[in-house]
Amino acid sequence: MSLNTTIKLSYPEPDVALLTLDDPAKGANILSRSVLEELTTHLDTLEQRTDLAGLVICSAKPGIFIAGADIREFVAAGGLTKAETIAVATRGRTLFQRLARLPFPSVAAIGGICVGGGAELAVWCDRRLMADDPKTQIGFPEVKLGLFPGWGGTARAPRIVGLGNAVEMITGGESIDSRTAFAMGLATDVVPSDRLLLAAFSLVRAERKSGDYLRDRERWSKPIAMSATELAFLGATASAYIQQQTKGQYPAPLAALNLMLETSQLSAEAACQREVEAFSELFGTPVNRALLNVFFLTDRNKKDAGIDNRAIVPRPIKSVGVVGAGIMGSGIAAACLRRELPVTITDSRPESLALGVRKAVEETAFDKAARGPTAERILKFAPLIREVANEAEFARCDLIIEAIVENEPLKREFHMRLESHLPEITILASNTSCISIGRLAEGLQRPERFCGIHFFNPVRRMPLVEVIRGPRTSDETVATAVAFAKALGKSPIVVEDGPGFLVNRLLFPYMNETLELLTAGLSIKAIDGAAKSFGMPMGPITLYDVVGLDTALFAGRVMVEAFPDRFLSPPLLDAMVQAGRLGQKSRAGFFVYRDKSDRGDPDPAFDALLAQHRGPPQKIDPETAALRLFLPMLLEATRVLAEKKVRDPRDVDLGLIFGIGFPAFKGGLLFWADTVGTPKIVEMLKPFESLGERYHATPLLLELAADRRGFYDLIKQAKP
Repeated sequence: MSLNTTIKLSYPEPDVALLTLDDPAKGANILSRSVLEELTTHLDTLEQRTDLAGLVICSAKPGIFIAGADIREFVAAGGLTKAETIAVATRGRTLFQRLARLPFPSVAAIGGICVGGGAELAVWCDRRLMADDPKTQIGFPEVKLGLFPGWGGTARAPRIVGLGNAVEMITGGESIDSRTAFAMGLATDVVPSDRLLLAAFSLVRAERKSGDYLRDRERWSKPIAMSATELAFLGATASAYIQQQTKGQYPAPLAALNLMLETSQLSAEAACQREVEAFSELFGTPVNRALLNVFFLTDRNKKDAGIDNRAIVPRPIKSVGVVGAGIMGSGIAAACLRRELPVTITDSRPESLALGVRKAVEETAFDKAARGPTAERILKFAPLIREVANEAEFARCDLIIEAIVENEPLKREFHMRLESHLPEITILASNTSCISIGRLAEGLQRPERFCGIHFFNPVRRMPLVEVIRGPRTSDETVATAVAFAKALGKSPIVVEDGPGFLVNRLLFPYMNETLELLTAGLSIKAIDGAAKSFGMPMGPITLYDVVGLDTALFAGRVMVEAFPDRFLSPPLLDAMVQAGRLGQKSRAGFFVYRDKSDRGDPDPAFDALLAQHRGPPQKIDPETAALRLFLPMLLEATRVLAEKKVRDPRDVDLGLIFGIGFPAFKGGLLFWADTVGTPKIVEMLKPFESLGERYHATPLLLELAADRRGFYDLIKQAKP
């Protein structure tokens, strides 16, 4: 057996064959081409054995059964014709089908993550045992890549768990735990992790003796028994829900639904054949390529240490201090508590401190099943958070995050005062969203141990964290901040210090242009509609009200001061803040918010204010409006790249997807630009050049366009 073998065939008991997956080169088991070839060889051997009670398939990797197919091989095969795609998918499916045709029962003993191709392998087994462990989950996430299962999953799963359950799993793409899988009939049983293999051995013998698996093989090969009325009702309700969730911008969920409805009345074999044909229609499409890019962005981020010096080891963070118990401070505290990190927290106002602590504990103690915090979880997490009034109490913390008001002199004075109480190894960080880290570090005795750790609001939902490196921040500090953010389950990107850092710097051209369009005569509905049609989760006008117009005005002034040639200071925004129209926080902004609802309604009082700032109306169609919103953002991204504010162009795309909800189905801002083509982007800018510097093609864009290269070519260029 070669050193690269992933699947080991053994006979732990004379009558039971065991296939154990353990890829020696990876942290997870992946169904690569070579692994599938190994499986083929083993099945060739096992098909000749009629003396066995059965086959058990398991993993030797803790927390991982099979993490799906090898996505990189999929990308490498992106140029396949439709016929070639069908042939490749058919080979994988017919291999898995052999598990359901062995002369004895097959059981998947699932401990840990089982998704994608791994879940398809599991459903082709006669039975599935799952470990009673929170890490054990099964799911079909292919729709998140613009696809659906292509190795028989859409045919096999509905026949095992019922069409309704399969539709929910496959079109939603979310994994389910062992108990849920058992309740729907996907798992045969749920057993303790340490008894998983023994239970599997017993199960194959019981199945061999009873022959129940043979009856299920026959039943699962036939059409699904459902009336036309039931099918129509399921189709109508599921289709409406999918359309509501995807806005028609993600075709895979609806395609999967239609496929499963259509093939439910066919034999399983015919359903499998139709599956590969439909799969080939999605594979390699623009949305598929874009979502694959997002997958790789995320995968790269998980492995990125934030620095290039691999010799630097992050310091362990075992306790965290949070200064400021407002919305951001309590959210950061809750994120730490969720990972059972002890938190020391303070606030200048005792009432804010008490409220912030209560919110942090309640958020952490929230239980989905109970739909609220439970006493058990409160008792678990409450002892981990400690309220203090004396700054000297922070001396025991490994990392302290300041999250007080966005006031530079106040922050700087506080940092210097706090630093005097801290050991030399303690890292001090600011959660500021736009104030220069270099300026905040002025006066500190240890600026190398100071950085920005910028969480996004709301902390519990937003995956992005910007780690901002100041001029004197050390590699160790950056690496530690990155590792800390990852330990909280976040996706950190490292940004060099500068106005707005990354996300806000790219967001403000978009937000500024919103007000330019509004004062040029475009309606709120048209502007928000143009952004949402492009794929944004909410329109920029709505976003203004959510963020707070006072916050936007303050941050905007920072950007105008830094880049007066292209950042605007809209008088309308200033007038709204002076009028007390701050958005949702004041119950009036661009919209009015009645009762306790966060849904805004049109407001005649705002219309009267807007009329004072509108110029002559201009005719602007929705496509032009979208270009005016996103082209300035793209141009600012080219300046960020030229200034080397990020280490890799992919950080820009990940930051915007996770930070502001840039549409994943476009693959990221720079990926979208590469899809359009840099020469065409230059042409698209020309009609807007008269509007000013913010629409002038930058040297980097012109250079790439002249060479007919894209932004992602800069990645290849940087590789040795």
